[in-house]
Amino acid sequence: MKIIAYTYTNPLLEPAPEPNLWGWELDKLYQDMGKRSQLLQLLRDAKTERADYLLIRRIEELGDSIPEINSRLSELVALNIKLITTEQTADMQADLVQLQQIQYEQRSRSIRQGHARNRLNALTPPGKVPYGYRRIKDRYAIDRTTSPVVKDFFDRFLLYGSLRGAVRYLAQKYGKKISVTTGKRWLINPVYRGDTAYQNKQTLSDTHAPIISREEAAQIDRLLRRNRRLPPRTASANRSLAGLVSCTSCSSPMTVVSVTKPRKPNEYLYLRPTSCPKKPKCRSLAYEEVLQQTIQTICRDLPLAVNGMNFSQLDGVKNFWLTEIATKQEILAQLPDLIDNGILDVETATLRSYNLRIEISELQGKLATLPPVNLRSVAQLVSIPQFWFDLSESERRFYFREFIRQVEIIRHDISWQLQIIFIF
Repeated sequence: MKIIAYTYTNPLLEPAPEPNLWGWELDKLYQDMGKRSQLLQLLRDAKTERADYLLIRRIEELGDSIPEINSRLSELVALNIKLITTEQTADMQADLVQLQQIQYEQRSRSIRQGHARNRLNALTPPGKVPYGYRRIKDRYAIDRTTSPVVKDFFDRFLLYGSLRGAVRYLAQKYGKKISVTTGKRWLINPVYRGDTAYQNKQTLSDTHAPIISREEAAQIDRLLRRNRRLPPRTASANRSLAGLVSCTSCSSPMTVVSVTKPRKPNEYLYLRPTSCPKKPKCRSLAYEEVLQQTIQTICRDLPLAVNGMNFSQLDGVKNFWLTEIATKQEILAQLPDLIDNGILDVETATLRSYNLRIEISELQGKLATLPPVNLRSVAQLVSIPQFWFDLSESERRFYFREFIRQVEIIRHDISWQLQIIFIF
């Protein structure tokens, strides 16, 4: 008994399948990528070397249209080869009355092929154009009337690190009302960074003019990662220590509470454990005292923490990724010459260009996760106490969360001390 198998893969839509996917011991495997030359070879070989079974994944692999599939099936019947599909029922291959399903698959595949070709040519995906852009000849172009609104939104978020605050700012200054969810989508949307993301979760870089720079995009990603570690709504809290302080004695986070006295204009701020299980409960601490201690500890410990970082290793990783990007960009620049010299056809070169740009986008994403290169100089600046006292609470909140993961209160019998856990 002789068993052969055949696979057809459209390189625009899917990768080639693994050769051992069948679970059968094969006498021969025929594989096609893009064209069906191997299928024709299979039919020619079957006329001289008899085969008993032909394994395929889906019946649509035999052709691009119903008449073509019917013709292939007739040839297999004439050669007395039994067809077995591994991803469809036997009824579908035996009863071609169910042509509607096959026709639907063919139409769906044709639409996906069209989208894939658009991706290869870095054309914009279908759907609504992101606010701040307009579509010109299947490309995104900056809309000069709306892009300043988007840029101001990003600048506000970068300045204060508060998504809700940036959303309120847009409504107050421009009358542009968006939800917090929409604001979050703006912050992570690759379009504003000059990239185009597709439904297959792949991103092409540098497809159009960006509204924000790569450095700004990297800082936005850092701020979003930082805010995810904080309790809900503390990212836009008025007080700089909100969401950062915890009590080591009862393992409870501490919240900022305001206390006023009757007929007195003064306001007193305290940090109080939110869910202390102890009896008596851990006492509250004066907010201003904790703030002063936090600034003193940062000025003393932050330069030491930064100096302890292995910048040479970080530089090595960064340089490696930059070299990889440069190498791939050189290959991209050589593709037109390879086409002109007949070494590559246009279709193969286009596919290669697309894959290279995807790889470059992935490397640029990795670069964005690295700490900023000026971390050492920034640490020297913020180790000056006067720097902190000259800031507003919202500005201080931004810098605290740029460096601090947690402020821990360590209690003693009648006193307490403070320990800071830095992000890096």
